[in-house]
Amino acid sequence: MISSITSNRGGWPLWVVLPSLWLAGCAATPPAKQDDFGVLVMAHGGSEQWNKDVLAAVQPLAANHNIDVAFGMADAATLQASVQKLEERGAKRIGVVRLFISGDSFKTQTQQILGIEPGAPPKPAAAVDHSNHAGHAGPNGGGEHSMAFWRVETKSTFALSDQGLVDAPEMGEVLVDRARALSRDPKQEDVLILAHGPGDDAENERWLQQLDARADKVRKALPFGAVRVETLREDWPEKRAAAEIRIRKFVADAVQNQRRAIVIPFRVQGFGPYAKVLQGLDYACDGQGLIPDPGVTKWIANQIETLQRADFRAPATAGQ
Repeated sequence: MISSITSNRGGWPLWVVLPSLWLAGCAATPPAKQDDFGVLVMAHGGSEQWNKDVLAAVQPLAANHNIDVAFGMADAATLQASVQKLEERGAKRIGVVRLFISGDSFKTQTQQILGIEPGAPPKPAAAVDHSNHAGHAGPNGGGEHSMAFWRVETKSTFALSDQGLVDAPEMGEVLVDRARALSRDPKQEDVLILAHGPGDDAENERWLQQLDARADKVRKALPFGAVRVETLREDWPEKRAAAEIRIRKFVADAVQNQRRAIVIPFRVQGFGPYAKVLQGLDYACDGQGLIPDPGVTKWIANQIETLQRADFRAPATAGQ
């Protein structure tokens, strides 16, 4: 059953409260580089631990950047709050790092909310504040949020990152770290790298190709018997049913052949629904997603460096 995640502060959702607490902790160490560039990191948002782990991955960058985190996928309310904080600290150019597995996730909605593409209505006169935007998370830490959709009020220009984690070479090293930590005897082990996956078949194939490119790092680093990538296609029941059969067969076959199965989730954080999918099977895992790993912080830093050289776009004037 999905339950609302709230803090003790008047029922505010944790995906709103935690960034504020994190920023308060960073306030004593202002960014070393004071200029007009700010960084807005977008993340899905989930359980309390999910959010804390994301904030921990971003925190090392706060010493050198005017940076803020907006949870809630593409939620106008949290994006407005982050933009306002960055502007209050002097930002006029805001680079948006979208911490999602796919580079396509919520890109159009984000562009519309920031006003650099048409489609979002003006901010309502009585826009719903954060305390009414309840965050929800299921038992596996997956998040669902009530997302506002309107244009933020801003005087800044924006540039958005294009790359998702599935496209990032840095994630190959993260997978190697996970595999090394779990492995005992690679020649007697098979590895399954498991991701959420989209509904569209062509897009799913692209995910698998990119996942396989990241998995090549694992194949080259350790002599595993097999390294397989799969997507569960979690939100599409018919496609998920077929994926579950393949996923369970891979793990079961390893055990039947007296091999040890290792399962590594290609998720931003946590193990998601995979424990339920693999129930009753023998396999090794650590329950961790890509975070926590310094490779994710490195990727965010690389995205920031790219965005600093990007072409920034001003929001269209009202009515455009």
